[in-house]
Amino acid sequence: MRALVVDDDVKISSYVEKGLREAGFAVDTAANGPDAFSLARTTPFDVAVVDVMLPGFDGLELIERMRAAKVRVPVLILSARRSVDDRVAGLRRGGDDYLTKPFSFTELLARVQALVRRNTAQPEMTRLTYADVELDLLARRATRGEETLVLQPREFALLEYLLRNAGRVVSKTAVLENVYDYGFDPQTNVVDVLVCRLRAKLDRPGAVKLLHTERGFGYVLRSK
Repeated sequence: MRALVVDDDVKISSYVEKGLREAGFAVDTAANGPDAFSLARTTPFDVAVVDVMLPGFDGLELIERMRAAKVRVPVLILSARRSVDDRVAGLRRGGDDYLTKPFSFTELLARVQALVRRNTAQPEMTRLTYADVELDLLARRATRGEETLVLQPREFALLEYLLRNAGRVVSKTAVLENVYDYGFDPQTNVVDVLVCRLRAKLDRPGAVKLLHTERGFGYVLRSK
């Protein structure tokens, strides 16, 4: 899942970005209306978190421009304005939810997840499974059979991405964009290193090999 965070307050933007990354999102950020609008038009996001007070043009105008450009990404509005009129104005101008500052990240994450779930018209998946592997997204716990897998955050994010695409080959570029937020860089080997680390924990000696490398194409989770 990919999120856009738009806020000119560096502390708040970094706080939200860090929390969303830890929750498994790939995150892009913008600090003003024009940059955010450019990103929204060129990148497929699953959700956007937009502050109202922005340089260039404000968050409500950003949302209006996105809707006029047929950008349907669900938007959570962040604002210090607490009145009912302000909330109503934000929703009428194209926002999907409204959260006032200061806020709890736990609540922000719950609202973001609800928007993603509503937008995809699917029940929220709290567990992903394939073969004898299970990923509990709420408890952030991974198991294979009866064994708990002790995964670092990037390893957990990679396993989640592979489970969501089980049986399909995912390219190195796709992993860079969805797990690392990098654009394509043919010189980097971070994906190869990460895959090796995850494979060492997932495919223990004696277990059926699940994580395969397709030379020249990418990686795939499959049991045969």
